[in-house]
Amino acid sequence: MNRINKKLQENKKLLSIYFTAGYPDINDTVSIIQDLEKNGVDMIEIGLPFSDPLADGPTIQDSSTQALKNGMTTELLFNQLKDIRKSVSIPLIIMGYFNPMFQYGVEAFCKKCQELGIDGLIIPDLPVDVYHNEYQAIFEKYGLINVFLITPQTSDERIRYIDSISNGFIYMVSSASTTGAQSGFGEEQTAYFERIAKMNLKNPQIIGFGISNNETFTQATQYAKGAIIGSAFVKHVTNKGVKNIDDFVNNMLS
Repeated sequence: MNRINKKLQENKKLLSIYFTAGYPDINDTVSIIQDLEKNGVDMIEIGLPFSDPLADGPTIQDSSTQALKNGMTTELLFNQLKDIRKSVSIPLIIMGYFNPMFQYGVEAFCKKCQELGIDGLIIPDLPVDVYHNEYQAIFEKYGLINVFLITPQTSDERIRYIDSISNGFIYMVSSASTTGAQSGFGEEQTAYFERIAKMNLKNPQIIGFGISNNETFTQATQYAKGAIIGSAFVKHVTNKGVKNIDDFVNNMLS
């Protein structure tokens, strides 16, 4: 069984953390992953930096720009992760845009992910229909879960279609905006969370975008299996460096 599916079966609310590979420094990738697991994070999204990250807000865009300046590439990320499964057991997901994967070769990319022990991919700009018609068989051949995003604007019909071709979790974007931390969720977002919860989808949902502290994490996980934190964590390593990851995770969970 894929590590993501195993993790989703655990009787707890899940904390997933996103960070940008190669940021703040080019060689921070592995130590950040190891420290996040050591401090109780359930799942990690490794951001593959791209020059035009459409779904990301300024914090993650800036970290991507810096990571690219630092010299991060797809090949270098794969090289950094070559021994990751010797020290890390939680699910690892690569989040990135389709262009670098297409340039690398979709099948070659998926094969490499399988070799390294990557469990899934999140590709915000890969249309669901294109994935279903052209790439799903390749992802399944290499045991990879493809995680789709839904937003408050996604129709019920589309959500049910996404649910039908998914085999992990659905990434529930909290609002129709780019990534970024916020202080709390309003009535509109809460109504959206409730609407999706009532749909009784076969795949659990994990909420992302706008989760920045224990309050927003607790709010989100009332309605979903877990929550994803990205911008707030990237800000933390920008301001505090990679030595204080335990503080961030502890504050998030307590």
